[in-house]
Amino acid sequence: MPTVKRLALPPLLALSLLAGAPAFAQDPLAQWGIDAGALLGDSRQLLLRAPDASVDGLFQAIHAGAQSPQDANVMCELFDPGAERTIDGYNEVASQLSQTSRVRFANAVADFLVASAQSPPQPYNPALAQQALKAAGVRAAILNDGFLAGLNGSDHPARCRSVGALLDSLQTRPVAERASVMRLLLSQGLDYLALAGAVR
Repeated sequence: MPTVKRLALPPLLALSLLAGAPAFAQDPLAQWGIDAGALLGDSRQLLLRAPDASVDGLFQAIHAGAQSPQDANVMCELFDPGAERTIDGYNEVASQLSQTSRVRFANAVADFLVASAQSPPQPYNPALAQQALKAAGVRAAILNDGFLAGLNGSDHPARCRSVGALLDSLQTRPVAERASVMRLLLSQGLDYLALAGAVR
């Protein structure tokens, strides 16, 4: 069976081309063994196919961007239950970031999309991911005053700070655990109330 080449596009080019030019997606991507239709659809199914390393790449890009208050307020919207998890949705997030965060995020998303479209379904246990998320919430609550109030409140900047604290608590965990939690968060959003109930 021939080895499938990995697509390598310059920073930001992959996202802009995929979002705005279906004609691009139909021919060159097919030469790389990539399903263009999958790339242009909802990313939740791709999360189940993405290798841990590419999902963790998304985590690292989001975590790094969350260190800036301005970018954190944008990044945390990815975890809202109603977030648009398509190429257009990721492009909208990227367009609001600072230059450094934008390039980092675009590269991570492009790698994630391409790796997902080229990979078979990955092992994933939602129950274990939920347990890992709750454990991260406990650690964040212990280390950060106001974590739960911010997470469950209506103040957007405070909620984003709490999301940043949650990401910080995940940073020290193994790659497979981070990837599992990211699959959960990016597929259905952060269930603030359920997490709060587990931490109390």
